[in-house]
Amino acid sequence: MTLRPVAAGPVLVVEDDPTVAEVVTGYLARAGYQVAHAADGLAALEMAAALRPRLIVLDLMLPGLDGLEVCRRLRTGHGPPVPVVMLTARNEEADRILGLELGADDYLSKPFSPRELVLRVASVLRRAEAPPPAPASEVLRVGELVVEPAARRAERGGRRLALTAREFDLLVFLLRHPGRVFSREELLRQVWGWDFGDASTVTVHVRRLREKVEDDPAAPKLISTVWSAGYRFDPPADRTPQS
Repeated sequence: MTLRPVAAGPVLVVEDDPTVAEVVTGYLARAGYQVAHAADGLAALEMAAALRPRLIVLDLMLPGLDGLEVCRRLRTGHGPPVPVVMLTARNEEADRILGLELGADDYLSKPFSPRELVLRVASVLRRAEAPPPAPASEVLRVGELVVEPAARRAERGGRRLALTAREFDLLVFLLRHPGRVFSREELLRQVWGWDFGDASTVTVHVRRLREKVEDDPAAPKLISTVWSAGYRFDPPADRTPQS
């Protein structure tokens, strides 16, 4: 079967369990989403290239090519990162962190509520597809870092940064509040919009963001860790973010 690109990409559900796949696709369809389904990792990559999905709901445990490898290949491809919500039957923190480090925007551990999944999908898409306000005039500049929040564009040294939706929102939030310390729980509320959740999500996103904006991520100078308190954006001297 030849797959043809569509004008408005679907939500691609990658799940090998037929029962789970039926439930997830059914709930998403009833919520108004166009939905496609892949039962293994290789099919997921093929369909992602052909259909250009709005978002991928990706199971971690897949036959052949597992979900982590699928996520890694998606993130090393060309074009803007497609949002990924990861599903995992393994509730260990190391698995969740690895998925987030590879670029997943959110995750749910099985067993999960299909209604919660629909809400998580809507939340991620809301941030990823938010229309730019008019006029799109705000530009945040710190040294070589240039960020246009309305256009959802970030550059460093003239080169476009490939940021996920959450990474971009986190960067903008920190740039707008230089010198202020935020706990992981505060960032979870302000950036993710969650009143509760796993704070390690913030830790992983800060780590990924440092890899993209710091000269030396192992010795960060822009996004500082304030031990027992949280994180703080420290612009270089005389380089407070300018609009």
